[in-house]
Amino acid sequence: MTILQQLIAANKRGEKQGIYAVCSAHPLVLEAAILQAKQDNSYLLIEATANQVNQFGGYTGMLPADFMAFIEQLATKQEFAIDKLILGGDHLGPVCWCDESAESAMQKAEQLIASYVGAGFKKIHLDTSMRCAGDELILADETVATRAAQLCAVAEQTALDTFGRSDLVYVIGTEVPPPGGADEQIDTLAVTETDHVASTLALHHDAFLQQGLSSAWQRVVGLVVQPGVEFDNTQVFDYDSAKAQRLKQYIKAVDGIAFEAHSTDYQTPIAYQQLVNDHFAILKVGPELTFALREALFALSHIEDALIDTEQCSHIRTVIDADMQQFPKNWQRFYQVDKSVQQLYRRFSFSDRIRYYWGQQGNQAAVDKLFCNLQKQPIPLPLLSQYMPLQYLAVRNNTLQNSPKSLVLHHIMQVTSRYADACFKQQ
Repeated sequence: MTILQQLIAANKRGEKQGIYAVCSAHPLVLEAAILQAKQDNSYLLIEATANQVNQFGGYTGMLPADFMAFIEQLATKQEFAIDKLILGGDHLGPVCWCDESAESAMQKAEQLIASYVGAGFKKIHLDTSMRCAGDELILADETVATRAAQLCAVAEQTALDTFGRSDLVYVIGTEVPPPGGADEQIDTLAVTETDHVASTLALHHDAFLQQGLSSAWQRVVGLVVQPGVEFDNTQVFDYDSAKAQRLKQYIKAVDGIAFEAHSTDYQTPIAYQQLVNDHFAILKVGPELTFALREALFALSHIEDALIDTEQCSHIRTVIDADMQQFPKNWQRFYQVDKSVQQLYRRFSFSDRIRYYWGQQGNQAAVDKLFCNLQKQPIPLPLLSQYMPLQYLAVRNNTLQNSPKSLVLHHIMQVTSRYADACFKQQ
């Protein structure tokens, strides 16, 4: 039994534990997550999405094997045990090629799956919920299940060919929220009905058996449903445990499978605890982590403005906003509002589309200059109190170094700690 299977089994027994999945490729976010897991002496689940990392490089420019090596390098640098790392692939399916025919998109999805499994990723989210060119307007659940089984067969064969056996675990589902939060402003949010859950499980079970994947079916650990949580640019839909009780009671009777909750970013600490206790054993977080990164970098930039001559400043806020305006592909369709509001969203939206721009050369250079400017001497405490009050308290308590990188990592860990408390520290 794999670590994730053991964890799911414990959760299903009523033990108050789960695991959170860090869905980000940013080095500072990943370093913060590793430090959190090291501090907690816990396992760390890190997931790359299909659009971040794929056989063509994704928007990070990394192949799955590159991402694996990158994570292991970061873990080694922080003296975090490699055997406590679990790497997963999120939204693995035709999502990157939906403008192509289903046949073409699925061929590329098979290559995607093979590249992830061959690189050593162990948790595979089979996401075939999106329609491709030529598909019916609303994709039938039977089609979703058949395509998921098709990709699972590729994963199993790749594991056997590469490692001699398969210890992959899978996440399935037909009601999958869009990666990175809602695509547009939303007004209402419905919790998945139990009859839909039953149908999804039955259809996937049958599709797996038709592909000769009975062994793989025993390693399905998660089902993606809508628990009633989501966020868009300016609002967060909070978890209401009472509305999810039917889901909780239903999944109790399903051996080996718990729920996986997507878009859990920005929920309250009590909501995370309730989600775990209601058998949403896997909690996905991504945009909130880079949102915290942006908050910390912008706070440091205001401190920089107060300390450093204008001509020597990084001007990071102006630099990255100019880059976003010059290359609007990654945010424009999500911010269909007046230009004045667009600027607000570019910088501060919960969907955090700014995350796609930090890795660009000019923006990274601005971050480096910001850090360099503030590394010359400790930041004066009054400025730290003004712009980073939580970090100020930690510095005063001698639990945090007063350096720009340490301050940023600590701010990101304000997010990871809330997840860790719910998953690993409930009484």
